Amino acid sequence: MAWLRLSCLLFPTLVVSVAANVAPVFLSNMTRVSLPEDLPVGAVAFWLVARDQDQDTLTYGIGQFPAFFTVTPATGEVRLASPLDYEASFWFSISISVSDPYLQVQREMQVFVEDRNDNAPVFQNTGFSTDISETLPVGSLVFSVVAKDLDTGSAGAVVYSIEEVIPSTGDSQHLFRILPNGSIVLNGSLSYNNKSAFYQLELKACDSGGIYNNSNITQCSSPVFLSISVVDEPDLDPQFVREFYSASVAEDAPRGTSVLKVEAVDGDKGINDPVIYSISNSTRPGLFDIGPDGVITVSGSLDREQLLEEDEEVKVQVTATEMHHNIYGQEAKVSIWVTLRVTDVNDHKPEFYNCSLPACTFTPQDARANFTGYIDEHASTRIPIEGLTMVVYDPDKGSNGTFLLSTRGPDAEAFSVSPERAAGSVDVQVLVRAPALVDYERKTVMLVQVLATESVSGNSSAALVTIHIRDINDHRPTFTHSSYNLSVLENSPDGTVVTNSIHAFDPDTGEGGRITYSLLPGNGADIFEVDPVSGTMTVRKSELLDREKQAVYYLTLQATDGGNLSTSTTLLVTVLDVNDNPPVVSGSYNIFVQEEEGNVSVPIQAHDSDQPDTNNSHLHFSLLPGPYSHNFSVDPDKGILRNLRPLDREAIEPSLGGRIVLTVLVADRGVPVLSTEVNITINVEDINDNLPIFNQSIYFFSVKERDPGELVGMLKAWDADQTEANNRISFSLSGGGANNFVLQGSKLGAGWAEGRLWLPSDVSLDYEAQASFNLTVSAENPDPQGREATAQVVVAVEDVNDERPTLDPASLRGIHVAENGSQHGLVAQVVAHDVDTMAQLEVQLVNVICTKAGVSVGSLCRGWFSVLANGSVFISQSEVIDYETCDLVTLVVRACDLTTDLRFLAYSDNGSLSITIEDTNDNAPYFLPDNKTFVIIPELVVPNQQVASVQAKDNDSGDNGAILFSIVQVDFIAKDGTTTPFQGFFRVSTSVEANVFIGNIELVTNLDSSLRGTYQVTVQAQDRPPVDPAQEARITLNLFTVDQSYRVRLQFSMNKEEVGANIKEITAVLAQATRTTIYVVSIQDIESTARARGRSYLDAYFVFSNGSALTLDELSVMIRNDQDSLMRLLQLGLVVLGSQESQESDLPNLLSSVIIGLGVALVLVIVIMSVVLVCTRKSYHRKLQAMKAAKEARRTAAGVMPSASAIPGTNMYTTERANPMLNLPTTDLNFESLSSSSDLDHMSLNSLDDNSVDLEKDTREIKARWPLHSPTEPDTEPLSVVLSGRKMSSGGQQEGPSYTNDGLDTTDL
Repeated sequence: MAWLRLSCLLFPTLVVSVAANVAPVFLSNMTRVSLPEDLPVGAVAFWLVARDQDQDTLTYGIGQFPAFFTVTPATGEVRLASPLDYEASFWFSISISVSDPYLQVQREMQVFVEDRNDNAPVFQNTGFSTDISETLPVGSLVFSVVAKDLDTGSAGAVVYSIEEVIPSTGDSQHLFRILPNGSIVLNGSLSYNNKSAFYQLELKACDSGGIYNNSNITQCSSPVFLSISVVDEPDLDPQFVREFYSASVAEDAPRGTSVLKVEAVDGDKGINDPVIYSISNSTRPGLFDIGPDGVITVSGSLDREQLLEEDEEVKVQVTATEMHHNIYGQEAKVSIWVTLRVTDVNDHKPEFYNCSLPACTFTPQDARANFTGYIDEHASTRIPIEGLTMVVYDPDKGSNGTFLLSTRGPDAEAFSVSPERAAGSVDVQVLVRAPALVDYERKTVMLVQVLATESVSGNSSAALVTIHIRDINDHRPTFTHSSYNLSVLENSPDGTVVTNSIHAFDPDTGEGGRITYSLLPGNGADIFEVDPVSGTMTVRKSELLDREKQAVYYLTLQATDGGNLSTSTTLLVTVLDVNDNPPVVSGSYNIFVQEEEGNVSVPIQAHDSDQPDTNNSHLHFSLLPGPYSHNFSVDPDKGILRNLRPLDREAIEPSLGGRIVLTVLVADRGVPVLSTEVNITINVEDINDNLPIFNQSIYFFSVKERDPGELVGMLKAWDADQTEANNRISFSLSGGGANNFVLQGSKLGAGWAEGRLWLPSDVSLDYEAQASFNLTVSAENPDPQGREATAQVVVAVEDVNDERPTLDPASLRGIHVAENGSQHGLVAQVVAHDVDTMAQLEVQLVNVICTKAGVSVGSLCRGWFSVLANGSVFISQSEVIDYETCDLVTLVVRACDLTTDLRFLAYSDNGSLSITIEDTNDNAPYFLPDNKTFVIIPELVVPNQQVASVQAKDNDSGDNGAILFSIVQVDFIAKDGTTTPFQGFFRVSTSVEANVFIGNIELVTNLDSSLRGTYQVTVQAQDRPPVDPAQEARITLNLFTVDQSYRVRLQFSMNKEEVGANIKEITAVLAQATRTTIYVVSIQDIESTARARGRSYLDAYFVFSNGSALTLDELSVMIRNDQDSLMRLLQLGLVVLGSQESQESDLPNLLSSVIIGLGVALVLVIVIMSVVLVCTRKSYHRKLQAMKAAKEARRTAAGVMPSASAIPGTNMYTTERANPMLNLPTTDLNFESLSSSSDLDHMSLNSLDDNSVDLEKDTREIKARWPLHSPTEPDTEPLSVVLSGRKMSSGGQQEGPSYTNDGLDTTDL
């Protein structure tokens, strides 16, 4: 009954659909299409597909932008008519229409142009040149270039490179390097002189690769050239053009003669600084000079002969100095030694010198013209003249110095010269040639002239030799008498002439006639002596001449000539008596007598050895004057000594020790008068008859307090007694406080004693306890009566500055000072105290401690404050005070007493004055740099989720440094450049971490996933000062959006738990291969109902730093190009790579197909049961449509479809040439495809194999290790059978390229 009711309800509906004409309807996915911009003109772009329930003939058309496309009205095939350009317009709308004979339907379709790598980078400027210094440090910036690429993604990421460096040398190839940002930096050292002065860099900019014409290519710019000129710097010393200079100059060259030219050039070739020449050193200063042109000239008189010890050379050191200093501020100079050889000229003649080689000095003043020699008469032939030292010297060189020797003169025949020829210098001898002519009786002196004549010039010199002839001795000396009588006084002194009239005669001359006189040994020969030449006899030893001992002497005088011939005569010498004996005193006289009471009476005993009863022996006594002689008298004849008055010991000079020495003169009456003195010593004995006496009656001393062991003062006393027993003095001390002192006595001598008043080593005085002491000192000696002398001693105690100063703690209390010039002048007063009365205090600044947040910041605040000597603390640099650099200044001070005793501390303990710097709002917030790129994937983000963040700081403190973030403006910039303001989509929250304020930008509401572009979010950071005006900073963030079309699915042979465990390594490998950031959406297991190759899948987005994302094809190409990453991904289980839509659509399509099939079956059953005619008609129309599709496939031109593979349901192409229609499922072709799961396994167009991930041998080996499920044989597809039946060419190939459209499957027909 239920089937009957349903049939009744459907029957009217079917009748109405047959009777009424229904307008055609485009398929639901005919709203948008994506085309690559490199699609060739004439290629099929897409198909227009519509349905008409009436099965009428449909006509297709395009109404807007017809210039881009042409459409086949009957089939809906759309071909590209003009090229697409993503950079000109990445999307536009077209109007598409479909009509049957009765109705027309129009709708808008959006055409999206996909970017391809069709643009090469372009340098912004092409004329590049720069100058750099040769001293530019390594790593410095040389130049910056910029190239732009209009493409997006990796195709727009520019990579710079240096293709070639000219000159192309080994050290220049890596001399420069270019950074990723186009900055060219110096990678090695430069040198204008040692390396090139000019470099030309060929630069190229390439993108990072992208798809173009179905291939992954890299586009590069045309090369540009950067010209780099190296600027020479004055860093090198000048250089001489030759390594050695030498020249010769004649010794007679006049002053100003040019000898040699030296030349030096600047080592810095690019500067060529002028060079100044000078002679800085010379072995013979003054002989040569140098001009500014480097020419060395003669400036002095040259003489080769003066340079013999220097190898006839003069060395001069020439210094070349640049006119300007080098880059180091120093003189740039170089020196070289120049050798100048002085050549000989014949400018000298031979000269004679009185010397013997080699000990000769050949100077002009040593030249001689006269020589003297000696020779015995009748000497033998060739006997040289004695005493003749003659040297002939010619300083000239070679033949100029060769000369001949000869003799001439009155006696030349008697002598000859040797040698007769010589050169340079030679010893010359004059020899006897004719002995018979050498006769003393004829000539005593002979003259010979020696002549030296140069062999070349004939110049000559002569020297006269005077030869003295020696005579022979042949006569004996004789006296006129045989004896002589002489006399001498016995007191004759030495040298007294006894006689000078006795002479001898010898007729010989010379040495033979020279007479020598002498006394022959005998009695008295030692008392007298005779002059050997004159014969004068004198007294030799007068002390032995004494008539009382011997009155007569007999002597023998002898005369001898030079030939040792002699004769003698006798001398009789009588000694005459004189008064030569003085009186003689017998014994010694030392008398002792007591002072005051004793008397003196002493007889003096004396005698005279002269002849008695003569004046020579008669004696006379007298007392010689003396200090004390007036107290005594002596008898002149008897010689008795007596005192005239009592003696006083104290009246005697103390140094004499009580001894009086009197001198008595005892004389005879002879001529001359002889006398003898005798000393009489009288010792006056002392008695104790005097008291001690102080040199002062009162003594005033002073001593400093706290000085133990100090000497207080000294006092003296004197006792007139002259013996130690009677004048010994001892001291004693008495009075109040005497026990604080020690009195030490010491003997000074001569009755004086000294008392030293000391403080004991353990006793120190205190000025405050007792300021002075009155003492009595006594002096006494061993007087039996016990008498003594006294004196007063006053000791004053001096106050000492011995206390340390102190700082008043109240004055060191901390203060506050505001920053940035808010306060000036006096800010504190440090107070110091000292209990000493004479203290002179001064406050000193010891140190300044600068801290920020408890951490030392060095000496930044050292000059902010100053401390005067009176303790005043002033602000010195108010404007410089900065809280942000230093928030606490600690002044370490101390007090100093300038008058403190050096033995005690003059300084107080250090005190600290803390100055807290108060902050003012003088710093604006600032954002911290962050290189992050923020990408929003609408399907991943949810409300309240963080999508971006900023970081900011404020150098102020407290509320002044607290930052509050807010969003000022949000704009959305679409791909076409249009800007749309958005409000309320984002909010920002503020947090703080480690003094860094963080603004987390969160999403408020869901975003429109269809929008493609960038959200520009302007964030404001504002501080919150309680008093000062607030300061702010702004930053604009770019949040790039990535829509779901870039979502890529990767299938793995492992379950989701294993994929999750390896997710870090998987994303790392993918990031290495793609250079993108991977955003993982989810990891899920594939349901068992879908028999796919993988067990799990991973959905992710691959986003570049500029916000662009990778498409499936771009990802596939990048992975294929990186074989290492591909191998690793295969090892990690990757089996299928595809989009989410294509893979997710399989299961729903399968379920939809089952449901639709069941529904259709149900409807067919109902229709068959209800209206057989209607069911028959529908079956007929299906077959008719299949035949139309087959016919249309036969008419399709070969090769018009893109060669790339297509992913079912998209406009992305596979190698099998699928249907290029966007989002066109197979069911929409009116072919109800019910492909089995085995079809899904075999025809998985999203697998790595079907996506043209071409693997070589290694890949096939990996597949062997991880085998996939064996695909089942697919059902035969009717449309493919029809297409394969086309006429084959003669070569067995089809006419034109063939293709398989995986988007059309007519199997179920």
